[in-house]
Amino acid sequence: MSEPRKPTLIASVQRALRLMEAVASHPSGAPAKLLAREARLPLATTYHLLRTLAYEGYATRLPDGAWVLGDRVEALHGRSRAQRLLAAVRPALITLRDEVGAAAYFSMHIDDEIRLIDVADGPRTPRVDLWVGFEDAAHATALGKCVLSQFDDERRRDYLSRHPLADLTPHTITEPGRLIRSLDACGGLVLDREEYALGTGCAAVPVTDASGAVLGALAVSCRPGRLPRIERSAHRLRAGAERLQRALTLSV
Repeated sequence: MSEPRKPTLIASVQRALRLMEAVASHPSGAPAKLLAREARLPLATTYHLLRTLAYEGYATRLPDGAWVLGDRVEALHGRSRAQRLLAAVRPALITLRDEVGAAAYFSMHIDDEIRLIDVADGPRTPRVDLWVGFEDAAHATALGKCVLSQFDDERRRDYLSRHPLADLTPHTITEPGRLIRSLDACGGLVLDREEYALGTGCAAVPVTDASGAVLGALAVSCRPGRLPRIERSAHRLRAGAERLQRALTLSV
């Protein structure tokens, strides 16, 4: 039996990564000589790599000569957090899409805004055309209304004071008092009956953390005529919300 082929490795990349690990281990910075010893690199090689990393924004030389990680590392870290979030969310959305036969959506309450995080759709389960920015239309979407339904009265009024209730379709609720009354009466399953887009209905359920605090909402979209069938499948949405809660807990 032939031996498995070894992967082709780029030595210069390995050296640069070792050096970045050494830099990262010193939050207050470290001189090049110390970094060279820790990364097991010749000093001349260390200087060449540090200059390259600095040019690309991955390392920064402080006035005292110490080296720290550059701004681009933090940008990468932010992207990795977003990717971990999507990796946790996407399987649950795909499962719900396939079970219900409708595009599935997940939103979260982040920095006092209700943001759309991910959508699982397909050729037979098209997503809603987001013709109005989601953050400006929470009052007209099942996702947004579902998050608002989990707020207390003070948080709702604060949110609505910062987000005018734009009239998107003839069915959009644009009067704050009426909207709040509808949220109180939703019973845990929030519907959008062509309030955001004509020809489209949505249903949403809350997604909370283990303590019951609001995280966001899980929803599916369909033709308005299918909404009664979706309502009868509310248990599938709630099971999907539980899967999301577990996945998000494990991804933290």
